[in-house]
Amino acid sequence: MIDQDYVCGDYGSETQWTQIRVTVKLEELDSLTAIMSMVSNNLQIEDYSDIDLKTCYGDLIDESILNADKTVASVSVYLPAERSVAECVSFLKERFATVGLTDPKLETVGVNEEDWANSWKAYYKPIKIGERLVIVPAWEKYTPSEGELIVRMDPGMAFGTGTHETTRLVIKLLESYTKPGCRMLDVGTGSGILAICASKLGAGECRAYDIDPMAVRVANENIKDSGLKNITCEVSDLLRHVDRSAKYDLICANIVADIIIRMTPDVGELMHENTVLLASGIIMERSEDVIECFESNGFRIVEKLVDNGWCGLAVMKK
Repeated sequence: MIDQDYVCGDYGSETQWTQIRVTVKLEELDSLTAIMSMVSNNLQIEDYSDIDLKTCYGDLIDESILNADKTVASVSVYLPAERSVAECVSFLKERFATVGLTDPKLETVGVNEEDWANSWKAYYKPIKIGERLVIVPAWEKYTPSEGELIVRMDPGMAFGTGTHETTRLVIKLLESYTKPGCRMLDVGTGSGILAICASKLGAGECRAYDIDPMAVRVANENIKDSGLKNITCEVSDLLRHVDRSAKYDLICANIVADIIIRMTPDVGELMHENTVLLASGIIMERSEDVIECFESNGFRIVEKLVDNGWCGLAVMKK
């Protein structure tokens, strides 16, 4: 098959769609496809590497396909008008950095890149998560009800507004497992939202890390604006540069299944017998793989939450 496309759903002219197209080296196609499927299950894959000109009539193949670079492949998703393009793009970029894709080329069709900075704000409104936490955009007015904890965020182009299922799952778990004065670690912090939430819930020292310097910059701006003094945020590739001066009571990892699996054999060094690890960013199709990895590395599943095809786990040592 010349063009390995599979597009599900109705992309008719009555609805406005935005295409997000990402191109990577051919050998990274499987990783890219897995990440893109987190945004939408309706994928278009362009892979011309298996074209066999010896068995095809050249004049029946489009010239652009004949001349296409066979060393790269592309995956596209199509977003309806009500989906925030910027939120999806920032989510993808964070996952690309975490997985370590080699210079992925991201393009959009149907929206101007220069409009992202403001247009996406229309989709970001105050949202209550769990029993107490309310995530409020920095530019929105909100009067809290009794007992509500307000977390003001301006995520910029870093992932983490509280609207995505993966973030909601961790925040709900944070309400259950954050203990007063606990030492908290956030791996892959994005906008810094989870560390800020933990601090609001009473955590003592919070340390946040991300592989993306832009995310760290955004997170530090949000931390500064929050007025919280017990959070630090630095660049680290997963656990490589994490502060190890003491064990952590609570660890958050809202990343992707493959990276959680890669991290699992090492994360136990940062945990004591009562530490709770909150893992999210796990698409349901991969949840059993992640659970099996945890259990084979000496952990037990304490709680499992599901939200719209995503899974969040609370994990402890056996």
